[in-house]
Amino acid sequence: MSNDSENNLAGKAALAAGAAIGSAAIAAALLFVKRRKARQNEKPLHPEQAPETD
Repeated sequence: MSNDSENNLAGKAALAAGAAIGSAAIAAALLFVKRRKARQNEKPLHPEQAPETD
């Protein structure tokens, strides 16, 4: 009977860890999309102000 309670506790811990990782992944994805949208709205540098490169 003690094995069942240990497995149940381990299962709950694994579920909680999975939910935390999933939430972090969703938050990171939303921040990434927001950052990309913000960069699209920026005006590009004018060629006369761009540094010279080879």
